[in-house]
Amino acid sequence: MSTATNILAGALLGLAVTSSNMIGAALGLYFDLSKRLLSCILAFAAGALISSLGIELAYQGALDLHRHGFDALSAWLFVSGGFAAGAIFYYFVSLRLEGKGAAVRSPTRFREYASRRLQQDTAETIRLLAQCELLRHLPAEDIGEILPLVRRRSLAPGEILFRIGDQGDALYIVAKGRVEVIEGHAPGARPLAELGQGQAFGEMALLSGEPRTATIRAAGAADLLAIGREDFLRLMEQDSQLAEAALRLSHDRAIQNLSTGGSHPQTWANVATKSLRPARRQDSERLLAEAAQGAGLAIVFGNILDTIPGCLVIGTKFIGLQNLPLNLMIGMFLGGIPEAAASAAMLSKAGFRPRKIFLLWSTVLIAGLMAAAAGKAFLGGSDSMMAVFCQAVAGGAVLALIAHAMIPEAIDEAGSLIVLPTVAGFLAALYPALTESFG
Repeated sequence: MSTATNILAGALLGLAVTSSNMIGAALGLYFDLSKRLLSCILAFAAGALISSLGIELAYQGALDLHRHGFDALSAWLFVSGGFAAGAIFYYFVSLRLEGKGAAVRSPTRFREYASRRLQQDTAETIRLLAQCELLRHLPAEDIGEILPLVRRRSLAPGEILFRIGDQGDALYIVAKGRVEVIEGHAPGARPLAELGQGQAFGEMALLSGEPRTATIRAAGAADLLAIGREDFLRLMEQDSQLAEAALRLSHDRAIQNLSTGGSHPQTWANVATKSLRPARRQDSERLLAEAAQGAGLAIVFGNILDTIPGCLVIGTKFIGLQNLPLNLMIGMFLGGIPEAAASAAMLSKAGFRPRKIFLLWSTVLIAGLMAAAAGKAFLGGSDSMMAVFCQAVAGGAVLALIAHAMIPEAIDEAGSLIVLPTVAGFLAALYPALTESFG
């Protein structure tokens, strides 16, 4: 075949391999297939790709380098450097794109994104809660139960939050600005004290509900965190640990010695941040809607990032119809079905219409076609050092994709069962490689 014909054939291979993504998208949108079955297919594809990358790409690349005079260590370092570069590039670019909204393509990646966002959104709140000696007597591991009860309140300069004799129904923490503690009701009364960022007041009212013993006035514009007494009592009914901690605090001696008890604020905050539970359903729905807004371009680039490395290798390895890189092609084709199915279902939850979902996934076809054509045109049939390194970089990116997306997605739906199809995929891809070498 002529050069142009070979390039066209390579491009069509890329198109054929990526066509499974459109099949998967249709299955995810219109059919309720077994998630366990799809996960097993994904695991099989992952195993086949790992075998193909190890034997047909890394090992073959090392042999090509050996023909250039490399010894075993030098060849290993060269190939390993390429794989490492590809994996690092994929990792950082994928994280960047997921932060821009591409995470909505995958349930597991979105949960990771939602967890990071939850920690970011609540880090400041946790830091402020850690300043409150009362709350630091509660287990930091239970911060996930406390955070939903925390509400924010803004005060205008000079605004009265509460007065002496008012019902004590909440604990307040100064998030921003300052508030004044005033004794009496007179508007011009001089403040007895000022409370700044991180300082709490109303601790006794949280537990006892006794009337306020002072008036609180904003010294300027101020933002507060508040936990209602009713919310806290309801939480204690649901959590025996919190109830026990609160009862200990109700003891007069514990209240009087708050200044000397409890954990160090930063230690408490660190434990609390690490102990955050996965985002609640309402949090996930909110973050999903937020992430999906304007995320179309990030999703496109995310799909392209997942597609180009594998198709580039397919184009590079394609010599003729009698010598196709079948293991890599089968792994990518099968892997595209469950991945696209899960993505389409996720995008539908995020509010994308089917037409837009198919349009987003159609970019994979274009990317696959162009990547395979480029691989054939510029690297195909070459065993040069540049070709070997480029293939290693692409292989590292594919391996990162397997570890970052395919395996976690499969485990999430099928659990430990995916061990079997993963090994089966590896062994299925191993046999053709052996027959080719032994033949």
